[in-house]
Amino acid sequence: MTPAARVAAAIEILDRWRAGEPAERCLTNWARAHRFAGSGDRAAIRDQVFDAIRCRRSFAALGGGEDGRALMIGRLRDAGEDPAAVFTGDGYAPPPLSETEARPPPARQDLPEAVRFDCQDWLVEPLKHSLGDGFAPMMEVLRRRAPVFLRANLLKGSRAAAMASLARDGIEAVPHVLSSTALEVVSNARRVRTSAAFLDGLVEMQDAASQAVVDELGPVAPGRSVLDYCAGGGGKALALAALGADVLAHDADPHRMSDLPGRARRAGAEIRVAETAGLSALAPFDLVFADAPCSGSGAWRRQPAAKWLLSPQRLQDLNRLQDDILEKASGLVSAGGCLAYATCSLLRSENRGAIDRFLARNPEWRVRADRRLTPLEGGDGFYVARLERD
Repeated sequence: MTPAARVAAAIEILDRWRAGEPAERCLTNWARAHRFAGSGDRAAIRDQVFDAIRCRRSFAALGGGEDGRALMIGRLRDAGEDPAAVFTGDGYAPPPLSETEARPPPARQDLPEAVRFDCQDWLVEPLKHSLGDGFAPMMEVLRRRAPVFLRANLLKGSRAAAMASLARDGIEAVPHVLSSTALEVVSNARRVRTSAAFLDGLVEMQDAASQAVVDELGPVAPGRSVLDYCAGGGGKALALAALGADVLAHDADPHRMSDLPGRARRAGAEIRVAETAGLSALAPFDLVFADAPCSGSGAWRRQPAAKWLLSPQRLQDLNRLQDDILEKASGLVSAGGCLAYATCSLLRSENRGAIDRFLARNPEWRVRADRRLTPLEGGDGFYVARLERD
């Protein structure tokens, strides 16, 4: 496919997404209907689509509209390219620019703040309150694609061994400062899932900040009983098991853990899975870790559609859910044990705000350590707190 044909495909997919179809499904359905498109074409189209979703408001302003065509015009202009060179109407290229579309757009720095930084109007003040002077640089980072990170699985080998194995498959990865197990893939990232290192369980796909959250949970001595209360796909449960912990994984929606047994086998990890009804009989635990459901604002680079779905009511509902999770998780901690709480959010109401609300209800608990990780450090945005009873 020519570059212009890829743009035309992205326009078609974006219009389906704007009509309400999830982006991943749009991409899958398009690929099935256009089997002539090679892997390189599909990857390039995917990048264009997610760039446009990530920067929906600024691209729309630069492109003069809200549809897929305007978003792709805006994307080209944001990159300093002339859309007229792509929108030619030749072959499979999109039709030429209209007189209106060809008019010079406003400069991005002159756009309203929420438009310039690609967020909803109502979120500007909560984000400023949460991020302070970091608001502008952090929002700028969130407009760009996230790096690809891997975790070296210490059950199978060292970080150096993982780098060497990846290199044999033509994948370049370098250590990242956020965690002693973190690797950033700097070339041929799309080969990772077919590499020997991945298939043999020597590496796992995991954001560097997510790995740093596990590091913040304190020394995880072999045999220490750990409950991953909101395990989801199990990435952090696997990281804890690699440190020698006796890990029990739980999630309110067990379906989210459906891939965990297979991932654990590949990683050489032993992780038990429990349903909610049986937790109290298995308690107490030395460490109860609650990586709570949240807005996902720290991971908007990876899941850009999520930032357009968040609403004030949804945020309030999440805050109530986070409060409930902290209450229930705290009741499963052993005497002298630790309660840990985390979110992949940048919003204070989901982070230290949730901890402060918990402490107001439970004054016998104290924060022993907490940390905020931001996209300015390379990984996703996270918050993690470690609490103990007096």
